[in-house]
Formats: sequence, structure tokens, C-alpha cells
Amino acid sequence: MSVGSDGDTAVDPVAESVLLQRLSDWPISGIGLHPGGSNYVFVVRLTDPSKYTQPELEHEEIEVDESASMYGIYKPQAGERPLRDFPRGMLHNRERAAYLISQELGWPLIPPTVIRSGLYGEGSVQLFIDAASVPDDEEPDNFFSMRDTRLGDFRDMAMFDVLVHNADRKGGSCILDEADQLWAIDHGLTFNQMARRRTVMFEFNGSEYPAELLANVKTLIADLETDSGIRCELLTLLSEPEVDDLVTRGIEIIEYGHYPVLDPDINVPWPMV
Repeated sequence: MSVGSDGDTAVDPVAESVLLQRLSDWPISGIGLHPGGSNYVFVVRLTDPSKYTQPELEHEEIEVDESASMYGIYKPQAGERPLRDFPRGMLHNRERAAYLISQELGWPLIPPTVIRSGLYGEGSVQLFIDAASVPDDEEPDNFFSMRDTRLGDFRDMAMFDVLVHNADRKGGSCILDEADQLWAIDHGLTFNQMARRRTVMFEFNGSEYPAELLANVKTLIADLETDSGIRCELLTLLSEPEVDDLVTRGIEIIEYGHYPVLDPDINVPWPMV
């Protein structure tokens, strides 16, 4: 995981709050377009304001202390491509909403995510996760390369996708970091009941949900049925019907007790990685 010089991790709650503050407040000292995305996605460098000075003249070279910097993924609202099955200009909010739900549940691991202003306006900024290193002639691990040896580690991610109604769980939206932690990324296409659910994780079709994860969902739904802090914050990011649909899906998960049976010919994203 890419962090500051003092070794914060996103697992410890105190360190997580520090990371969120930095993602929100540290100035963006560098930006580059991330290739391959259907929307405009940027890798940004954020630097401790006490170690970074904005140049007075445009042509002046910027000197940045890398040891006082961290990296994030910036998805501006202005760069979102219009979709037929999602409200326009709302994908960045869904990235933040997915992160909040994962924090309430305790799973899956989603990098700290905030909404903030950047070079191209408001958008989501998510902590950049360094994938585990692989030989130069190999691609980083993804769901397909890991499922034979650690399929069970994806149970919470697959259950989360049912809850948030993920329409785009590709094999590459799973990152294994250097510490052997599995991270879930790319949650812009979520929470919209009108979209078709899409995933590559069909191995769990019809199997029972883990009991401990069901207990977490019960606690979350109980909170969402009241005027709790998490419900109020979600209502700043999603429409009220979408939050109500989230509650309905949670109740269905609890009552049915097993993963839905999805069709690999219909409920599949493209590309798959």
C-alpha cells in the first residue's frame, strides 16, 4: 500500500483517519492520466503542505519531497462518461459510498476514499495500492490468477457485491499488495437497482453466506433503518430510493442466506479483467 513516510496502514482505525485527512487536505503536487479507463482516471501525488510550496511562476520547476508524499487515484466528476443505466455525474459518489459501507461491515478491504476538489473539479480520491511485484513478463495478480489457491478469500467481496449491487466486478478490480492483503477497487457502478449485476465470481453461485458476514449485515441494516450517521452520510451521496434499495437487499441477503445464482452469459462485465 502506498502511504506516507511514517508507515501508516489502512487497517488501524487511527491510521485510517490520518490517511483520510491527508487524502482530503494535502495539496495535489503532481498528476498523470491513468491509461485504460473508460472514464478519465488520474494518478495523483499528494504532498504534506508543510513540505510543499506552490511555485509562483508557471514555468518554475516544482521540488517535491517524495518522503512526505503519498499517491491516490483521482476520478473527477467531469471525466465521467455518460451511461444509459446510471445517473450522470454520480459515479464518484458511489466510490465513496462503497468505502463507507465496507467500513461499517469491516469487509472487504477498500482503500480509504474521499470526495474532494482537484485539477478537474470535484471527484473521488482513493488511496493508491501498490500491487505485489511480479516478474517483468507477467501481469499483476487478479481474481483469475488467484481463485484456484485462495478462492475463499473472495467470499466477502462477492457478498459485498450483492449488497451494493455491483455492475462491474472485473477480475482486475482485485489487488494483492506486498503484504499479501487483498483489496477491492472500482466501485463507481454500484447501488443502482436499474443496472444489471455483473461479476466474474460465479464460483459462489447458490452457496451459503458465511454466518459471521451475515451478522455484520444484520448490524448494518439495523443502523440503516434508523436516522443513523451512516444513513445520513449515504443520503448525501446517493438518492433516497437507492439507500432504501440497499436496505432491501440487505434484508434479502439475511432471509435467503445464500449467494444468488447468476448467469455467466448475462451477468458478466466486459472486459472481464
